[in-house]
Amino acid sequence: MKTSDFYYDLPPELIAQTPLADRSSSRLLVLGKETGTIEHKHFYDIVDMLGEGDCLVLNDTRVLPARLYGEKEGTGGKIEFLLLNRIDKDRWEVILKPGKKAKPGAKFVFGGGLLKAEIIESVNDGNRIVEFSYDGVFENILDELGEMPLPPYITEKLKDRERYQTVYSKHEGSAAAPTAGLHFTEELLKKIADKGVKIAYVTLHVGLGTFRPVKVDDVENHKMHSEFYIITEETANIINETKKNGGRVISVGTTSTRVVETVADENGHLTAQTGWTDIFIYPPYKFKAIDALITNFHLPESTLLMLVSSLAGYDNIKNAYEEAVKERYRFFSFGDAMFIR
Repeated sequence: MKTSDFYYDLPPELIAQTPLADRSSSRLLVLGKETGTIEHKHFYDIVDMLGEGDCLVLNDTRVLPARLYGEKEGTGGKIEFLLLNRIDKDRWEVILKPGKKAKPGAKFVFGGGLLKAEIIESVNDGNRIVEFSYDGVFENILDELGEMPLPPYITEKLKDRERYQTVYSKHEGSAAAPTAGLHFTEELLKKIADKGVKIAYVTLHVGLGTFRPVKVDDVENHKMHSEFYIITEETANIINETKKNGGRVISVGTTSTRVVETVADENGHLTAQTGWTDIFIYPPYKFKAIDALITNFHLPESTLLMLVSSLAGYDNIKNAYEEAVKERYRFFSFGDAMFIR
């Protein structure tokens, strides 16, 4: 397929700039993947669409306040760091603006010297490997100095940065939120569990490569970024039991989907694993373990739109997005949701 096949027109005013006061009150477009039928609900109605024996798979990663503003040591030139991947304790792969000031050996300071960094080497895409030095605990300093790395299409200031975290976030390491999970509240999750729905957690630390545009004409020539994931024995067992007993495995977000489909064998069986995945799911793809998906509305020509098209069918997604635009749904990270059932 061509990348241009996944383009659609989106009026800019439909890009959600702020989260709703109540996470679960967002709208929910329900799409039948076999029939193409469309229903319009609210997210809190998801409880009625899940049943005893189903399994909900959530990504419990937590977003780092990964954007740092500092200056070059000696000259005072302004610099912006965006943390991407932790290489080891104090070494990170980062994106820099402006990058020309950052040759190996260059040093930068943040927070008046609370945090210092030295460029070690240049890597792919113009990124840098840097080594930080500091007194104390790195995460505490990052929490004090860093800002949430909101996507570029969000221009409003985020007043409460916990609103760019899921209520079940646990393991820090992401440069972006698994946004499908932002709709859940603790009360909603309790109602779901009380219905006999199993809740399983995976961890995938979301990289900014998720948002990078596909720059090739033929979809199959696109190279995916790698992201770190964890599936525990407990989670593997819950998913395997669900499949065995005829329940549905419902992933929350494309990140959870990519982890489960990476780990599942051809029979849909999972084993506990930790590693890096660069799985690229695009039509036609035969899903091994995932039966349904709760997701947000994705950018045109993105790998995320290609993934949901693989599950729901290209024509069904095309029609659903046209309907969502017509009905003035809110799009992207802080926007409304879709349930592909």
